[in-house]
Amino acid sequence: MFGLYLHVPFCATRCGYCDFNTYTPGELDMAPVAYLDSLARELSMTGVDREVDTIFIGGGTPSLLGADGLGRILTMVRDNFDLAPDAEITTESNPESTSPAYFDGLLDAGFTRVSLGMQSASPDVLKVLDRTHTPGRAVAAAREARDAGFEHVNLDMIYGTPTETDDDVIATLDAVLSAGVDHVSAYSLIVEDGTAMARKVRRGELPAPDEDVYARRYEMIADRLEGAGFSWYEVSNWARPGGECRHNEIYWRDGDWWGAGPGAHSHLGNRRFHNVKHPARYAAMLAAGDLPIAGEELLSAADRHTEALMLGLRLRDGVPLSWIEPAGHEVVDTFVDRGLLHKIDDRVALTDAGRLLADGIITDILVAEER
Repeated sequence: MFGLYLHVPFCATRCGYCDFNTYTPGELDMAPVAYLDSLARELSMTGVDREVDTIFIGGGTPSLLGADGLGRILTMVRDNFDLAPDAEITTESNPESTSPAYFDGLLDAGFTRVSLGMQSASPDVLKVLDRTHTPGRAVAAAREARDAGFEHVNLDMIYGTPTETDDDVIATLDAVLSAGVDHVSAYSLIVEDGTAMARKVRRGELPAPDEDVYARRYEMIADRLEGAGFSWYEVSNWARPGGECRHNEIYWRDGDWWGAGPGAHSHLGNRRFHNVKHPARYAAMLAAGDLPIAGEELLSAADRHTEALMLGLRLRDGVPLSWIEPAGHEVVDTFVDRGLLHKIDDRVALTDAGRLLADGIITDILVAEER
């Protein structure tokens, strides 16, 4: 499979926890039409002759471009690539910049999937996260997308926010399940260096995240979603049958994709590269006839192996046991004995208990392989 990721760098405001490559109107003097013109140039210059199986437009806040702007992006893609007949085409959207007419326009343009940033149903948690939408807006937007005809709708949750309570998580899960979506992503809050939230934690204005709280909240989320008919297929992602995000599976299964837009990353075979981050520099390089690549690296076989294990072991179906070097098999057997991994035919995968310790398990296997 081959995917396209297209980055939209615009946000109306900056959330306190976010360290993505995004810019508010006060930080960036670039009209959306100028960005779209630059994106069109990049797509015409890729030189990649492959059928596109998935498209994912992320950001930032792609919905600020409106259905017309996002439809123009799809037109650019179709002008430069062949799309698979069953291509999955996703856009992220913030609930406050959507409407029934917006979803109608997306469907008409050819989108097949919408991912909405909900984060929490608690007004207090949303305030700590600096989210601008009201608690009920994400659920309303998900229902509008479903009413428009979208079969595949995702809601994003964040758990472990400072000041969040168990009751807040329960209320968020109640809201998610009432929305009729077929996919849920739930991520533990990471306090990234350089963000407004990191500064508040450092000054003692907010408590630091607690690993034990993370584990308890994850178990709450998993139990509730799985009891409601969702199945986990990656540690942080749950779907109803057929609702899995095929684009993200390209990342997790070491596939190929081209990332277009400021700061976007690409992976083609053993070559990985990324674009310049600032939109003005991005546009200037393209106007000069150059691809806006800031840096690239060639991945060794060892690099590919490490990444395949790091990502593949987070999936429900795990990885072939043959992928793991002989030196790592003793560690695998130890985790099997502890009930954290299990072997199914010729594969090894996380158990439910192992999901809570996935990063540590994967690290221990990789360290053992290097000895």
